[in-house]
Amino acid sequence: MKAIVISAHGGPEVLAVTDLPDPVAATGEVLIRVRAFGLNHAEAYMRSGAWGQVAAVPGIECAGLVEADPSGRLPAGTRVVAILGGMGRTRNGSYAELVSVPATNVVAVNSRLPWADLAAVPEVYATAYSALHGNLALKAGETLLVRGATSSLGQAAVNLAVHHGATVLATTREPAHAPLLKELGAAEVLIDDGRLAAEVGRRGLAVDALLDIVGNAVLRDSLGAVGPRGRVCQVGFLGGFSPVADFDPIADLPSGVQLSFFGSAFVLGTPAFPLSDVPLDEIYAQVEAGVLRARPTRVFRFDEIVEAHRVMEAGRAVGKMVVALD
Repeated sequence: MKAIVISAHGGPEVLAVTDLPDPVAATGEVLIRVRAFGLNHAEAYMRSGAWGQVAAVPGIECAGLVEADPSGRLPAGTRVVAILGGMGRTRNGSYAELVSVPATNVVAVNSRLPWADLAAVPEVYATAYSALHGNLALKAGETLLVRGATSSLGQAAVNLAVHHGATVLATTREPAHAPLLKELGAAEVLIDDGRLAAEVGRRGLAVDALLDIVGNAVLRDSLGAVGPRGRVCQVGFLGGFSPVADFDPIADLPSGVQLSFFGSAFVLGTPAFPLSDVPLDEIYAQVEAGVLRARPTRVFRFDEIVEAHRVMEAGRAVGKMVVALD
């Protein structure tokens, strides 16, 4: 099979298309013929070496057809999406024509959306849904602030929260991106200069919950941007992996504010966080109906992977990008 491998840790140019033996599905796994896969910042971290030693083939999600399922649960030819399950980290991932995935991380889908559209949903929507409804327990009528909203994960969170009936405040560092967030349903767009808590206070905004995709670089500020009983969930590291220096809960965690973390790469598909908790078929139906805007902003060919990573790292995607194999 053709596969994209990390030839050495480094920039996008280390990604190389090569031939590898076809994988075989072991007991408890499903072999998938990949038709399209989403691009994620996690794969850039794997490629660069930021996550240490990882599998040779990156890729944490895909859409495709079942090639083989030793259990017999999924007949050959079933349309599926696969998310995580160690793909790209502890096992070869989805940047390939074939990938073997733990059965717990494979979901049959009924949608007839094109492959590229199917591949734009799984990781970001499963993560956003789990964080909003699991960690933050977001209720209709509450006010949610999405920090890092122009990212593909941020846009998914805005989409889902607005559809759920929440009032959404969205942040971006680029004023030119404000119209996009308004189109997604954000009630207000805040320009994030790193001092968001002060801006929230200046505007007199009451924030019940905050989804932080920027991460450690702004954590203290995010904690100060919610109300006295507010909830903050950190789900991303767009601002880098450096830890929060000298974090002191007594000084840095306001009384009554709840802080949590959701690391989809490590837990989705496990018994505690089964994919059955994420209504993917319902989400796809809402995409088809135009209720959720989840279609890819750009589709690359398999042999354009280096350029795709360059665009992703330069922050020029402004949404979800995918690679289509057909």
